Amino acid sequence: MDRKIQGNIISCSVAGEKYQAYVPAPLPPKPPIKLSPDLDGLLEKSLLALGRLDSISTLLPDTRLFIYMYVRKEAVLSSQIEGTQSSLSDLLLYESEELPGFPLDEVQEVSNYIAAMNHGIKRLREGFPLSLRLIKEIHGVLLDKGRGSEKDPGEFRRSQNWIGGSRPGNAVFVPPPPEKVIECMGNLEKFLHDDPVRTTVLVKAALTHVQFETIHPFLDGNGRLGRLLITLLLCAEGILEEPLLYLSLYFKANRDNYYDLLQKVRISGNWETWLKFFLEGIKETAENAVTTARRLVSLFAEDKEAMQDKLGRAASSAIRVHSVLQESPMNSVSKLSLKTGLSAPAVTNALKNLENLGIITEITGRSYGRVYAYSKYIAILGEGT
Repeated sequence: MDRKIQGNIISCSVAGEKYQAYVPAPLPPKPPIKLSPDLDGLLEKSLLALGRLDSISTLLPDTRLFIYMYVRKEAVLSSQIEGTQSSLSDLLLYESEELPGFPLDEVQEVSNYIAAMNHGIKRLREGFPLSLRLIKEIHGVLLDKGRGSEKDPGEFRRSQNWIGGSRPGNAVFVPPPPEKVIECMGNLEKFLHDDPVRTTVLVKAALTHVQFETIHPFLDGNGRLGRLLITLLLCAEGILEEPLLYLSLYFKANRDNYYDLLQKVRISGNWETWLKFFLEGIKETAENAVTTARRLVSLFAEDKEAMQDKLGRAASSAIRVHSVLQESPMNSVSKLSLKTGLSAPAVTNALKNLENLGIITEITGRSYGRVYAYSKYIAILGEGT
């Protein structure tokens, strides 16, 4: 379908240098997107995959544990796309507070992402609408500490930014000038609230992501927040009860194609190809999350069975420690003692048994202040990070 450019290219200048910035047209696209039979079928399959993901509680003994860890995996992946080098293990060590002085800025950035997600979900559950006010609140949490905290957290930018290149004049893409940001974001907020027309939720999520990344309304954190918005929108619209779907791994694995398709929408209005890519990502990611949940259930069951078969009377303490490691897969003797109610010697003995069974690994190499990792659990969740 021939839509040509989906916005206006305007001439600007800063410090005497002239450049051209792109101001996107309000959503929805004109003429409207018409779903081909293939796209319509993919939309239906994506919704079915999300339905199976939403019912994941039927697979897991405690859905909270999966959400807790899955949000952390997403935080690591989303930050890696922006260039951080932190791994899931780095984050878990940082949160365990067992190794003082462990990675600062990069892990703090990942930790901020988790706090931003939690804040957004909490506000939605309180009945707050997905709005510009909430988006700014979430951004404030995202850039609260560490790298980027000096770049106006929670405030739309008041200066020009750009993507690629060393300045606007040689950039790969220049978003709207600062005086256009409020207008563009106001139009996006209307679209989120089905003004002027109601849009199917997954199509709305796909279009919103492109529009947000195109406006690039903040000085920093746009990529992370743009990915976060997908999950928040699905929760706000009731497609997901819990924040279980994250596309960062899919975007990371298809990075070049992802950026290419965003640009093609801007240049030629090729929404349909973007929508196909996005829906395939929804379907693939939802299916992978369900598979991961099943693998974790199997892992927990197999490890518990091994303890019962091989440890005799010592199995009881080992199972109690194992249960806590499912919640927090990096832990010390002192914290495990506190959480299980077992004495430190009993915990130490249980950990030795779990280590002998190949269930956990001691990761510090120290003779004191040791930290133990539920290695197979972390490995399953850490795939792709």
